[in-house]
This record gives sequence, structure tokens and C-alpha cells, in this order.
Amino acid sequence: MARIDLVDLAHSYGGNDAPPESFALKPISMTWRQGGAYALLGPSGCGKTTLLNLISGIVTPSRGKILFDGTDITPLSTQKRNIAQVFQFPVIYDTMTVGQNLAFPLRNRGVPKGEVDARVAEIARLLDLTPFLNRKAQRLTADAKQKISLGRGLVRSDVAAVLFDEPLTVIDPELKWQLRSKLKALHRDLDLTMIYVTHDQTEALTFADTVVVMHDGRVVQSGTPAELFDKPAHTFVGYFIGSPGMNIVPAEVRGREARIDGHTIALNRSYDKLPATAKIEVGVRPEFVDLAAPAPGLLSANIDRIDDLGRVRFARVRIGDAKFAARVPPGLSIPEKTAGLVFDPSHVHVYADSLLVEGSA
Repeated sequence: MARIDLVDLAHSYGGNDAPPESFALKPISMTWRQGGAYALLGPSGCGKTTLLNLISGIVTPSRGKILFDGTDITPLSTQKRNIAQVFQFPVIYDTMTVGQNLAFPLRNRGVPKGEVDARVAEIARLLDLTPFLNRKAQRLTADAKQKISLGRGLVRSDVAAVLFDEPLTVIDPELKWQLRSKLKALHRDLDLTMIYVTHDQTEALTFADTVVVMHDGRVVQSGTPAELFDKPAHTFVGYFIGSPGMNIVPAEVRGREARIDGHTIALNRSYDKLPATAKIEVGVRPEFVDLAAPAPGLLSANIDRIDDLGRVRFARVRIGDAKFAARVPPGLSIPEKTAGLVFDPSHVHVYADSLLVEGSA
């Protein structure tokens, strides 16, 4: 188990002399605490797998250092970093039994038989694999095989960290939630540093204590699921986290007012020093905008459709050329074509060139 420090870490597959904007991973410095559960979240090509491979030693960084508990391990091989990695597809030996698969990483390191048996029994119990310990792995389902792969990564109690590279991709959707819950329980029981790569926000938000959102090779925000939802530091985070994602529309902002499509809405904070040349936008999550009957003083919107999600309904509307989503209050009779929008000022955020502006109280 280890604290992991990334110090000015960056990587380019085109070499260190490549233009800065072409780097697959732009410079990053951050600390991950020992025993933490982290998720690297972002779309394909954002740099999350590159970052995971740098930590594991599969890729050597173009710049910067990686420290485990203060020791520079950047030049070390994967084996010498003492990490475990679980991949997208199960990595197991089909001709071995489940018990032999779980025991292999320990026996390969000369761990005494008694310790091996005890550890295998513990991991098998945690993963609900005890009834299958004497069965050949080749006869098991895909989700059971991935459980074995997870177990092989977790069976060593001395690892610095366990890295997961989209481990639930091949799992049946109905079983994914079970394995996500199991991983979370395993993290609590084993107190291991775990880093989980995924493009699925549900996986990231349900597994991790801290979610690291990546976009275009950069970390745009790192925080708890609540922080990412309530206060996105970048418009990409607002858009990527949540379903539907945050509404982000161009606006003119002065003081405690924002003007959208010719209509003024109130803000909870004052914005008097916005950059004159910046692109100014307002962001608000659909949960904090209510659809209402058209009325003087309300921002008017054209209704495209209503999405009924069971517990809540969201209206898909247009404000001028901008698409927008708003909550439909229970019992509201939906107008045919147009509606008003009621904003909660405490949840309206202002962005300059995609970055959150705090404003003053």
C-alpha cells in the first residue's frame, strides 16, 4: 500500500520534443493518499489509460516523476513497482482451478502454503467464489472469470496499489451493479489503494471516493462525486457528469444578473471583474430549473419533447438556438409549444473560457 505522488508528469507518444498540445497527457501534479479509492473518468482518448499505464510502468513518461511513499519509482519496471493490474478482459489460466488461479501470484513469489491457503480462502469468500474453488476456470461464465481476475489482483496484501482498466466492460449489464458493489466492499475490507479507469460515470461515481475527470489529456477536476455534481470547475465536467448533463448557454453577465436570449435572471453572487475578451457562459443543472406555464418575467423556451424517467420528468427545450433541459414539476400540465423557466439562483454558475468563476458574495 502506498501514497502516490505525480510530479509534473506528462507524456507524448511522439517524443519529448513534440508540440505541447500534442501530448497525450499534459503536465499533471497531484497526490493520491494511501488506501484511497480513485476513478479516472473521461471519454475515449482523454488520457486516462495513458496515465494508468504510466503508474503501472507499462509506459515510461516523457517528463516528470512518479513517487510511491516518497520514493521515485519512475525508472522501475512494472514488476519492481509491486502493483497489481486488472484488465478489461479476464486474465486467468483456464486449465487451472479457481483456487489455483487465485493462489498463483502468491506461489509465484514463494509465499508459504499456509499463508497462501488462508489468503485464497479470504479472497474467495469476499468474491463469493468459495463454492467454485475446485472447479476448472474454463467452465465458468464471463462474470465469474472476471471475478477470478479481480481476485488475482487483490490476493496480494503487500501491493502498493491495485489498478483497474475498465474491468466491467465484458460483464453482462445486469451483473455490473453487483460487481461494482462488491469492489466497493472489497476496498473497505482490504484498505488497498485502488485506481479505476472508466468512461462510465455510474461506475466512477459509485466506486470512487475521489473522481479524477480528464479531458483532452488534462485533469480538469478532481473531487468527490458531490463536488463534481454541485460545483463543476469546468464546463466539460458539468456536461459529462449527470444525466442529463448541465445546461451551458452563452450569456452576458454583469454584477448579480445574467442575460440569456434577451432575458435577465438573478445570480446568487456578484461578477464584476470578468475578463473582457473571455467567452462567458452560464451553467445550471436541469434539476435546478423548473418548467412553468409561460408568464411575464420568465425566460421563454420552445418545447421539443418530454422525457419521462419514472421518478422525474425532464423537458427538452430550446432557448433561441441553444438546447436546454428542465425539470417538470409533478402535476404540471405541459403547454403545447412554449413554457417559462424558473431558475434556482443558488445553483447557477458562471464560466469564463470554460472555467468556473467564483464571484463574490
